[in-house]
Amino acid sequence: MTRRQKKTLIRIVAAALLTLIAALLPLEGVWKALAFAVPYLVIGWDVLWGAIRNIANGQIFDEKFLMALATLGAFAVGEYPEAAAVMLFYQIGELFQSVAVGRSRRSIAALMDIRPDMARVLRGGEEVELDPEEVAVGETLVVRPGEKIPLDGVILEGSGSVNTAALTGESLPVDVAEGDTVISGSISLTGLLKLRASGVYAESTVARILELVENSSEKKARVENFITRFARWYTPLVVVSALLLAVLPPLLGGGEWSGWIKRALIFLVVSCPCALVVSVPLSFFGGIGGASRDGILVKGANYLEMLERVDTVVFDKTGTLTQGRFAVDAIHPKTVSAEELLDIAAAAESYSSHPVAESVVLAHEGDIDRSRIGAVEELAGMGVKAVVDGRTFYVGNGRLMEHVGADWHECHLPGTVIHVAEGAAYMGHIVINDQLKPDAAAAIRRLKELGVKRTVMLTGDSEKVAAAVGKELGVDEMHAGLLPAQKVERVEALLAKGCRVAFVGDGINDAPVLSRADVGIAMGALGSDAAIESADIVLMDDKPSRLPLALRIARRTMRIVRENIAFSLAVKFGILILSALGLTNMWWAVFGDVGVLILATLNAMRCMLRVRE
Repeated sequence: MTRRQKKTLIRIVAAALLTLIAALLPLEGVWKALAFAVPYLVIGWDVLWGAIRNIANGQIFDEKFLMALATLGAFAVGEYPEAAAVMLFYQIGELFQSVAVGRSRRSIAALMDIRPDMARVLRGGEEVELDPEEVAVGETLVVRPGEKIPLDGVILEGSGSVNTAALTGESLPVDVAEGDTVISGSISLTGLLKLRASGVYAESTVARILELVENSSEKKARVENFITRFARWYTPLVVVSALLLAVLPPLLGGGEWSGWIKRALIFLVVSCPCALVVSVPLSFFGGIGGASRDGILVKGANYLEMLERVDTVVFDKTGTLTQGRFAVDAIHPKTVSAEELLDIAAAAESYSSHPVAESVVLAHEGDIDRSRIGAVEELAGMGVKAVVDGRTFYVGNGRLMEHVGADWHECHLPGTVIHVAEGAAYMGHIVINDQLKPDAAAAIRRLKELGVKRTVMLTGDSEKVAAAVGKELGVDEMHAGLLPAQKVERVEALLAKGCRVAFVGDGINDAPVLSRADVGIAMGALGSDAAIESADIVLMDDKPSRLPLALRIARRTMRIVRENIAFSLAVKFGILILSALGLTNMWWAVFGDVGVLILATLNAMRCMLRVRE
């Protein structure tokens, strides 16, 4: 609790005691008014002063004006206890609101803690502690166990474990070693690390994330804008209605002035729109803060609102549903054993840096004796010609086999196929595939369970590969052989059909289609500047399972927003009608204003709770 909140709490307790004492004293007339005026002023002086100041600034119709008018009017008609009690409960509601907003802000502030306070830099052979913003590109940073990594960089020396939970929501640490890239805002758990800064602080991952979260409140959802416009017209309308309620019936002979004025005052207290004005933004703020704890960064309430309405999810394939890393799927020998076929292919490909060649070498597992390898010649667009153990082998695609006259055949399995021949003698082939992410199929299945009507996969790969991946994942629709511009066309076609589309990509080469969809979602974007810039929602880790979680957070937030709007309006309009008919008293008004505010705020705070995966 802040210092200001503690002072308000003390005033509430003091005013409550003074009100109780005034109620017990056997006073009448002016003395009774003075006795209740003391707790009224103790608890309500700031409301009265705020109303006067707002009137002087031309801001008449706000909740402070309504509360001041209603309680002073209650004093005027002799309802002293009710006037003091209304102001007391109003301040209790304000305190409750302040505590709730503070708690929501702390959930965002927890993310703010990822900002490193200090960078330890090697200059002139000595360690110097600097502000991260003072570190230049290429300088050597020293990070000790337990310290935050101040800037994005590449490890020069050392190894250990790094905690990325503040960025990704993933509790398991990541092992890193020399040559690996590490991200600012992560925490080194074990081992001394020396790393080369790959960029300045302003361009680092942590700086971009903080800027994104800090600016998220500026992008309001349609329902928030509606509430703001609603309050602007609603409050003056209520004041005019209360004035007419107080004046017209007595003038038309409908009863005494005091009774109708009392009804009008109750009408004013109930009409305060603070439950809506507070609970709706608090719900979105809590939803965005709760999502950030799970490594889901939402750039604004409008994107959370749009995600809730999505009925079609379009995926990029490579790096989104697959790992973007090739691995050997199958070995089909013809004239030699599988082990010998892999050994020859790995030896021939051992000098290449191509991802497919590297996957073959990785599958070999054992060390490759380079002394066995003679001349290696790369044949552009076909493969390699290599001398291994004094024998000449050709390792590559079908075009290479045609070139050497080998009796080869296509493989029935999808993927990249590496054929091996000794001269014109065909020896067999090896199938290489991009590996699916372990949770990709479960993520798509969960999306369908959540009511997503259509899942689509777009890829630049061949039709055969796309069909195999799509079938294994359970995707409804696949489109293969697409260039980036053609992916945009596919998304636009879905939008033209009236679909509400979310596009999920790796954020590196999908910027055009990310920005074209209703909601652009970048996944696995840890350290990707392009993803953070182009996407509306950023999933900081590499797991497709975060997408159903993001959808559930959006739906829960919007459900709570609608609950608060419906509940607040129903209770207020009900009591307003009863007040106009003279069937309520000031205590009903207290519930209609402060009670509804507290209940709506409590409901909004549910948005801050974690959603179970």
